[in-house]
Amino acid sequence: MGQQHLEAALPVGVDPRRHARALARLHEATIAGEALPSAPRSVISESWSRVQRLGIDPDRGASSPILDAVELEERRRESGLAPLLPILRGGLLSLAEQAAHIMVIVDAAGHVLWRDGSVPVRRRADRLGFVEGVDWQEEAVGTNAIGTALVARRPVQVYSAEHYVRAQHDWTCAAAPLHDPRDGRLLGVVDLSGSASTVHATTLALVDAVGRLAESQLRTTHLTDLERLRGIAVPLLAKVSGRALVTDQHGWIATTTPSAISAATGLAAAGRLPLPVSVGPGPLWLPAHGHCVVEPLPGGWLIRMTDSEAAPPTRVSLDLRIPGEPVLTVYGSASEWTHRVSPRHAQLLYALAAHRNGCSASQLSSELFGDATRTVTVRAEVSRLRRIVGGIIVGRPYRFADNLEVVVHGSAVAG
Repeated sequence: MGQQHLEAALPVGVDPRRHARALARLHEATIAGEALPSAPRSVISESWSRVQRLGIDPDRGASSPILDAVELEERRRESGLAPLLPILRGGLLSLAEQAAHIMVIVDAAGHVLWRDGSVPVRRRADRLGFVEGVDWQEEAVGTNAIGTALVARRPVQVYSAEHYVRAQHDWTCAAAPLHDPRDGRLLGVVDLSGSASTVHATTLALVDAVGRLAESQLRTTHLTDLERLRGIAVPLLAKVSGRALVTDQHGWIATTTPSAISAATGLAAAGRLPLPVSVGPGPLWLPAHGHCVVEPLPGGWLIRMTDSEAAPPTRVSLDLRIPGEPVLTVYGSASEWTHRVSPRHAQLLYALAAHRNGCSASQLSSELFGDATRTVTVRAEVSRLRRIVGGIIVGRPYRFADNLEVVVHGSAVAG
C-alpha cells in the first residue's frame, strides 16, 4: 500500500447521528431514483452505481453460499494471509475487543476467512450473516468497506446508510487491502467492524497502519528467503557456462552469471525477471529474452538462456476485465507468455493500443497524466515496460511493433 489520503466516513466536527440521518435521506433518494439532496462521497457514489447495475436488493442483498469447513480451511491455506495473522491480531484484536468491534480478514475473492473480537458484536454479526466462510463482496452484500476496498484497491471506511443494504445501516466498518510485496498481488482485506455508534475517524488510519506493518513483515521475510536462495545460487552458477540466472518463484533475481548481466539490460541482482503467471520446469519463452530452459531449485528456479533464435511475437492481448489485476499475454509462433502488469503499464499499453500509429512522449504524458510536460516520467515508464515485453514496443514514435495483432478486453484502468 503506497502513501495515500485516507478519507474518514464521518467529517470532522459533524454530529454522528445527524450525519446518519442525512445519509439515510441520500440512500432513500438513490433507491427511489429521485434527485439527491446532496452528493455522497465519490467512493460511495461509485459503489452505489455498481451495485445498482448488479441489481442488488437493498433490503436483502444477494444470496451467497457459505463455504463449508473443508473449503474454508483450503482457502485459508491458499490465501497467503496466514503469515500475517500474528501482526494483524497483535495490532488490532485488543482494540477491537475494547472498542466493541470485530476484526475480519477476507481473501482476494471476498470470502471471510477469520473473524475475531468482541463476543456481543460477533453475535450481532451472526444474525446479519457476517460469518466465516461468507462472500462479502459488493456483488453479494452491496456497498461495504470490505467489498468496496476490494474494488477500489485502497482503504475505505463506510458508515451507517452509506451501506447499500439496509440491514447494514447499524454498522460502521473500516478496511484496508493487503498486498504481497513480492509481486503486488492482492491477497485480501483486513477490516474492523462494529456498531454505527462506535464510528471514529482514526479507525481507518489504524487499520491502514497495521496493514502496512503486515506487508512490511512479508517484505522482510522475502528478503531473508532471497538471501538464502543466493547462498545456493552463487556456487551453482560458478559451474554454469553460458547465460543463466537464479530467481525465486516470483521472478526476483538472486544472482546471475556475468554473461547474463552483460547480455540483457536490467538483469542485475535484486531486480526481477518477469516470469509468466504459470511457470514450471522445462522450456520457457520470454518476450524480452527469447527461449530459456527452467530447472527447479529449492525455493526458486535456475533459468538458462539459450542462443536459439525466437520468432517475433504475432499477437498481444491486454485483459483489463478484473479491476486492479491487468494481465498481458504475448503470443509467439509456438508459445505464449502471460504476466500481470502494473496499472501504470496497463495504462501505457491501453493508450498505445488506441493509437496504433504511435504516440510521442508528450502525447502519452497527456494520456496518462493529463499533462503533456511529464515526458521524463513517460520515457522512464516506457523503458521499464520494454525490459519486460521486449520488442513488442518500439520507439519514434512509441507504438506496438508493426504486423502485431493487438486485442484489448475491458476498458482503461486508473493509475
